[in-house]
Amino acid sequence: MAAVTAPSLAGARRLVVKIGSALLVEPDGLRTDWLRALCDDVAAWRARGCDVVLVSSGSIALGRRVLDLPPGALPLERAQAAAAVGQIRLARAYEEALAPHGVTTAQVLLTLEDSADRRRYLNSRATMQTLLSLGVVPIVNENDTVATDEIRFGDNDRLAAQIAVTCGADQLLLLSDVDGLYTANPKTDPTARHLPVVETITPEIEAMGGDPVSGLSKGGMKTKLMAARTAVAGGCAMAIAEGSVLRPLTAVTHGARATWFLPEADPQLARKRWIAAMKTRGTLQVDDGAALALGRGKSLLPAGVTNVIGDFGRGDPVAVTGPRGQRLATGLARYTADEARLIAGHRSAEIEDLLGYPARAALVHRDDMAL
Repeated sequence: MAAVTAPSLAGARRLVVKIGSALLVEPDGLRTDWLRALCDDVAAWRARGCDVVLVSSGSIALGRRVLDLPPGALPLERAQAAAAVGQIRLARAYEEALAPHGVTTAQVLLTLEDSADRRRYLNSRATMQTLLSLGVVPIVNENDTVATDEIRFGDNDRLAAQIAVTCGADQLLLLSDVDGLYTANPKTDPTARHLPVVETITPEIEAMGGDPVSGLSKGGMKTKLMAARTAVAGGCAMAIAEGSVLRPLTAVTHGARATWFLPEADPQLARKRWIAAMKTRGTLQVDDGAALALGRGKSLLPAGVTNVIGDFGRGDPVAVTGPRGQRLATGLARYTADEARLIAGHRSAEIEDLLGYPARAALVHRDDMAL
């Protein structure tokens, strides 16, 4: 049987990179040279047409230094205070490191609720898609200043995986203080083998997860394997690589040791399957013109809707049927049923006047629709 080939980071179309605290922050402060070198890589990937999203730890580590807080675990309210102080410094550092390359940055703060709630999820997805379409590099972190223990991801490995799925990334790179997955802990077991490619995450693979090795890092191999499960199920290849070298993306591309987890499907195909499997909450009936447009891969605009059936909210799955009742698609509505009834049959330019507030042009966007 032929050996399985790992994906090429150089071939990524949309790349999410997670940066661990231990790589970015030292006891004396930010590793400025390392950050600049990372941003050199980010600019190089952007120049070749790849969208890049950075999921960066480090705000609490930076903030606790500014506030002179003691080492060790912090009570939630002190961790949130440290995050509030550190987050602004972290965002500014990325902005200053990418500005010389002509790259615009944006700060995006999320909580677990933003991915668990369908309406918030769709809003987050739309914002990320818009930022990337404008050539912006989003800097994402958990919103530690408001998140409680009950609504936290708890680590940026899983947050990065969720972001990768949300924005339809085809590759996710976790930069950490380890160079991948081993059959056992290589620091204590001399027979431990490095695994360059994992095709399927089996119970045996999950049993290889360990604990965090850094005092600054919250995520261990277990959280990385949990992230891998989320990523590959969403059609995204994921790699774990040691990131302390300068220009770590280039290093991985040139063969630095890493572990790749292979995706189960193309990210867009995986998303379409997810949507197609949903139980619909209502129906949008469309005319022949809209049916033809959907068949060509277009979004569903209000002008083509002739009837709205059922009671649904924003983000709920709805069936889209043709003029003779034939099922055309399943999609996620960007408007409530009441809003859809108000704008049905009208041009997108009229939506604001009809609803009384600015709104999106599509009733169901093509990215949120499975034919």
